[in-house]
Amino acid sequence: MKHRSLFTAREVSEMAIAIALSTVLSFIKVFQMPQGGSITAGSMIPIIYLALRNRPKVAITGAVLYGVVQFMVEPFFVHPIQLLLDYPFAFGALGIATLIKKYPSVGASIGIVLRFICHFLSGFIFFGMYAPEGINPLYYSAIYNGSYLLPELIVTAIFIYILSKKKLIDAYK
Repeated sequence: MKHRSLFTAREVSEMAIAIALSTVLSFIKVFQMPQGGSITAGSMIPIIYLALRNRPKVAITGAVLYGVVQFMVEPFFVHPIQLLLDYPFAFGALGIATLIKKYPSVGASIGIVLRFICHFLSGFIFFGMYAPEGINPLYYSAIYNGSYLLPELIVTAIFIYILSKKKLIDAYK
């Protein structure tokens, strides 16, 4: 009986390349938030691109692994649930774009909104004490996380839209 692997060599290669590119782009920071989070040079684009080109298992695995790499690069850990929410769950959510391939920018946006929800929950639950006096921790978490993820969403959606219009998402399948 022949053993079939979980991923093809091409899929493993694409995951590795997307994770590496996203990691490099994450170091190019346009703006750094004081307690984590930043506006980068489109660091989510390679992971979203991976998701739009591949089956769900590849997309979500690659995105989750990117979250693990992000933790290894810039670790911040206060609680096991916070670690899960801020890294594998938040970045893994980007892989959800694979489920909406027909509308790439919508898929990218949904993935990033799900990432926002993970960071928002983590921010409210574990970092609400940092909210300025008189500001509800729910609002603080939403504003804090939205202040860097909204610009990231806009940049990512624009690039994914351009890639899809130029037919570059499916070009090398």
